Amino acid sequence: MPGASPDAAQPPRADAPPEPKAAGRDRYFDALRAVALVRVVTYHTFGWAWAGLVFPSMGVMFALAGTLMAKSLERPALKVIRSRLRRLLPPFWFWGFFVVLAMLARGWMPGWQIVYWTVPLGDPPGNAWGEQAWEILWYLRTYLWFVLLSPVLLRVFRAAPVPVLLASLAPIVVFRYLWAPPDNRFGSGLYDFATFLFCWLLGFAHREGVLRRLAPLPVVALSLAAIAYGGWYALTHQQEAGGYDLDDIPLAQAFWSAGYVTLLMYAKAYFRIDLAWLARLRRTDRVVTIFNARAVTIYLWHEIALVLAVPLIDRFWDVPAFEKWLPLDSQWFLYGVGWVLIWVALPLLGWVEDVAARKKPRLLP
Repeated sequence: MPGASPDAAQPPRADAPPEPKAAGRDRYFDALRAVALVRVVTYHTFGWAWAGLVFPSMGVMFALAGTLMAKSLERPALKVIRSRLRRLLPPFWFWGFFVVLAMLARGWMPGWQIVYWTVPLGDPPGNAWGEQAWEILWYLRTYLWFVLLSPVLLRVFRAAPVPVLLASLAPIVVFRYLWAPPDNRFGSGLYDFATFLFCWLLGFAHREGVLRRLAPLPVVALSLAAIAYGGWYALTHQQEAGGYDLDDIPLAQAFWSAGYVTLLMYAKAYFRIDLAWLARLRRTDRVVTIFNARAVTIYLWHEIALVLAVPLIDRFWDVPAFEKWLPLDSQWFLYGVGWVLIWVALPLLGWVEDVAARKKPRLLP
């Protein structure tokens, strides 16, 4: 199979040693992250409910982040946490400065909750006018929760990897059937944490070599069962959720993402896929590199790019040739203009990620 190593034809035994901890970038994971970001932008443009079923991007991103966190925790935990905060918060502050300033200019007056714009351990406040920009911050908040709790989570995971991984789906079931978290910032954080806990620990399982030691039949069977349950739950609870969008149905999101992402991660571990052949496709490889080096920039600024695309397209209507020949009223045209603005933003704004990582600022990586 493309991307598999020469010995991929010999699947690892159940008692195989942990996967070698190779240095450098993993193009399989890099490609998954790039696809996840494209899916996020696509979903926020078209709002397709089925997009999360085709590719649960947030589950993928949490699993990949969990893998990197487990790798980083080979160093002292406090140093790792400081490094993660340093890499994330400056781009967030830079982006937040413009968002908060724009909302203040529109008459918004925050209370003490504005502290969450400093460290988003809870959902930062905002007004309805700026909601399209700040509503994506739930991911940063959940990511910070996982980062801060990872030293403990990794220790618990190592004590009993497979039982802990399976049990990590229990909290979202409890929240659905036994006890509902409070309807506040803390409750929202608990729901998101529980929804993607399995995916984060799945990243641990990959890094620790646990996945390679598992037999394929039970892994595939349990993954398909989780996908089936998540899909069934989403389709049978459309009336109360207003549709089958997984983003609106935490229990379905948790199980669908768990099964789907497990198959992606297990395929990587079992077949030792590395996608090293991407290097032969220079342009594709370059795009994947840029997406990974500027992932925070793309995620934070893509909604603003889509917002700015609307008045920009409105100006196109004043040009007779554009009005005649361009599909100005098409959502696909908005999607294209949004991506153009995202690519413009990368050299203009992405350097903040370099500064946060204590690297020499570059227009493009």
